[in-house]
This record gives sequence, structure tokens and C-alpha cells, in this order.
Amino acid sequence: MARRYSLDEPSVRHWLGDIMPVWTLLDDESYFALHHPPSRDETVIHLATDFNCQELHASPVARNAALLLIAGSINPGLKLTATGNLSRKVVAEMWESFTWPDFDKVETLSLSKVINEPDFTPLFFVRHLAQSAGLMKKYKDHLRTTKIGREVLQNEWKGALQALLFDAAFWITDRRYLSRIDLGGWPQYEAGIVLWSLSYVADEWATPQRLVRQCCIPFAGIGGGQIDREAHVFEALYLRPLYHFGMLERQSEKSENSNFHTTHFYRKSPLFDRLISFRVKLDTAGRTHH
Repeated sequence: MARRYSLDEPSVRHWLGDIMPVWTLLDDESYFALHHPPSRDETVIHLATDFNCQELHASPVARNAALLLIAGSINPGLKLTATGNLSRKVVAEMWESFTWPDFDKVETLSLSKVINEPDFTPLFFVRHLAQSAGLMKKYKDHLRTTKIGREVLQNEWKGALQALLFDAAFWITDRRYLSRIDLGGWPQYEAGIVLWSLSYVADEWATPQRLVRQCCIPFAGIGGGQIDREAHVFEALYLRPLYHFGMLERQSEKSENSNFHTTHFYRKSPLFDRLISFRVKLDTAGRTHH
């Protein structure tokens, strides 16, 4: 069972600085309820399933997943290698079809003579989400679009594609491979808390360093490194995926002291509140939980 974490631990106080996490505003019932996945009976998290074509196109994840589902619906499906990855022929076809923000195809080709599926991270990410969502399934040595996946391609169910993939991304799939640093799975298992907190504070541009402190439940011994590991992991596990779902906007600013360091700023796009909504209550007693 999820529990309220104490903010009195010295490392936590030092890490937070003068920032108070916004989840401390929640009443206890809502705090605990946000630890359950969405779209179930009596849950406080709701995902919209009526996206129109324009909204789906604004989500790189949904837009490219539709291309993959169409390709996988043609018999015999998409050829898999002995290791379970999509074959190079399939990867080459998807390479020409996929459009993805912040993925540099020219740079990737300069580093790899041949492109395997793990090298093409947008395809690798979308393929695993489609499988986790039950939209695609391995059958012998091919990956096929399932009956549910084919139904989603029809106009009647297409509006649910973003919600199905989003649910898979944040409540089913292990996303730790997206970050070079692993903090024991933190904070991916607190998606409801993090996403509600972002819905509350991300109307204005903010850095990952600020947002991670506003939105995440800290752990004992947090911080203390020479780099802000927590901000790096938070950006990899939440902010970039949300950007690829079209739910966050991003601005970049080059450092004055280094040509290699870039600071990113994020804020909600209209798709954020369009997709996900919350039925929560704030602590009207005026207490701060810490």
C-alpha cells in the first residue's frame, strides 16, 4: 500500500530546497487513490477515448503506432529476428515511414552501418507500447496486429488509440531502458501522483530540475550527487515520453558556458488536459502532509 512519505529527512529537505511538492495539497483519500491505474471502476484517473484524427496526428506516438498497426495487419505480419526484434527489412520500411521529433536520422546513420530495431528508438518504443496495450502480438516468427488492434484502426475505435498507448506507457511498460541511470524504478511506479502534479503546475515553462521536485515523491537519501540524477531520470521517464505523446511542449536553450549542454523547458500542451482528467480533492483542512 502506498504511504505518505516524510519530507523531514535531511537529504529530502536539502534536495527540495525551497520547493514544496504539490502532491502535499491532496487529501489522504485522493493521494492513495492516485496510486491506482486509470479507466477502471471507481478510479480517480480518467483517459479520454474520443480523440479526433487531428488530435491523434498531433501525437507522434499515436501517429506512428497507427502506421505500425497497419503494416502488422497485412499477412503474414512483420518478420521478427531470432532475438525477437523486428527484422532489418521491417526496420528499413518503418525508417522511411516514421516521423519523430528530436530523433536525428542522419546522426544515427553516421554511427551505425546497419540499423537494427534497438538503434531506431522511436520504433522500439512504439512497438513495445503496442504490444503492452494488446494491439500487437507475436505469432511464431512474426508480429501481427491483433483483433483489438485492427478494430482500433477503424473509425469507430480509432479515438481510443492515444488512451490505450498512454495507459500502456505509464502503467504497464517498464520504461527504465529510456534512461541511462536507474534509481531502482523510481519514479515510474507513481505515475498517477506525478501526472496529477504535472496537470497542476505545468501551465508555465519549467525545467526538469524544478518539475521533478514539484511532482515526485522523494526517497531516503535522494540527491547528493554531482549531477542532478533525479532530474535526468524524470525527464527520461516522464517529460520526454509526454512530449512524444504530444502532451507537453518543449523549448531548448543552449548554455552560455558550453556548446554541448542544453537546458530544456516544458509546459502542458492542450492535449494534456484533453486526454487525462482527475477526480481528486485537496486537503481543505489546511494541513500540509510531511
